[in-house]
Amino acid sequence: MSRFSGKNIAVGVGGGIAAYKACELVRAFVKEGAAEVRVCLTRSATQFVSPLTFQALARRPVLTDLLDPAQDSAYGHLAISRGLDLFVITPATADLLARIRAGMGDDAVTTTLLAARCPVLLAPAMNTAMWENELVQQNVAALRELPRFHFVGPESGALADGDVGAGRLATLDAILDAAERLLAPQDLAGRRVLVTAGPTREAIDPVRFVSNRSSGKMGYAIAAAARRRGAEVTLVSGPVSIPAPPGVTVVRITTAQEMLRATLAALPGMHAVVAAAAVADYRPAQVSAQKLKKGDGPETLQLERTPDVLGEASQAAGTGPLRPVFVGFAAETQDLLANAQAKLQKKNLDLVVANDVAQSDRGFDVDQNAATLLHRDGKQESLALQRKDALADAVLDRVAALLAAR
Repeated sequence: MSRFSGKNIAVGVGGGIAAYKACELVRAFVKEGAAEVRVCLTRSATQFVSPLTFQALARRPVLTDLLDPAQDSAYGHLAISRGLDLFVITPATADLLARIRAGMGDDAVTTTLLAARCPVLLAPAMNTAMWENELVQQNVAALRELPRFHFVGPESGALADGDVGAGRLATLDAILDAAERLLAPQDLAGRRVLVTAGPTREAIDPVRFVSNRSSGKMGYAIAAAARRRGAEVTLVSGPVSIPAPPGVTVVRITTAQEMLRATLAALPGMHAVVAAAAVADYRPAQVSAQKLKKGDGPETLQLERTPDVLGEASQAAGTGPLRPVFVGFAAETQDLLANAQAKLQKKNLDLVVANDVAQSDRGFDVDQNAATLLHRDGKQESLALQRKDALADAVLDRVAALLAAR
């Protein structure tokens, strides 16, 4: 399932140079499975991007003129506003923000917005001097006080007019993430969630290390999903090459010992711990201070066990009423359920996500996964092959249920 599946979304486009970026946003909503994407433009927006472009991308007629009988009878502002799940306005220019605050309805965007009852995501974009103008900031502050209005951006950077500063439209990913967060259930609001992700690296010498194939994608998907669902998220991450999820506190580590210290430091006050990291089980018993040179004969590398990060965290949490929900992952190549059940019991977990990493289409370093969920009470659930972000939400559904039952 795509992240906007079944959602009805309207995109209102303001008259600014960043209007062209709204095309990619509309395209992304359609690609990500939205049931319907409707577009309305201010009069000035039509001077920057042709309505025909949006019509082709949304696969729906576009509203531009409230007084056009053909438009109003077929897809007027009232028709667009009914049944909306989200209204995104991008770019939200200084003029548009002022008219929204004033409750005006003098064009296709503001009139449709007045009739809509759904959450509204505003993505401002304008020159730095305009953004910093006290009147604009008063309008922004007033809109922020209204529960249905939410902001994403603006960002700082090079602007189209050559200036550098605040006022740049938020990135496509940032807008999509904010939209997804507004549409997600907020069943983890007020909760604190600790996630571990990625591999650890255990040094052999200054240039070599022992590690594993984990990309961190599963743990990062869980951290992002928990944040979307309202949680305050701390992500303890091994070395990965993927960007950090927006709004998440990231603690970067390299070794298993560092992950243990970071996990134990973050543990107090957590409501849930999801240990998706693939911690290296072994490390060299001795680390060479210099790069080891190849010899003529066989070489022997003596290994020792690394600390059990999840086991020690579970033990440190104790058994009282404030103990977090603990979720572990079991990546196995054989005896999947038996090994996962042993981990559940040995580490005193509430849930184990067991996945077979012997298959190339799931698990390590790919974008999808399948799993069997093993619960403390003996129940087992099978989750079919799906995108990791969808699997992350499935796991968090169980975490939310466990927290609600306490």
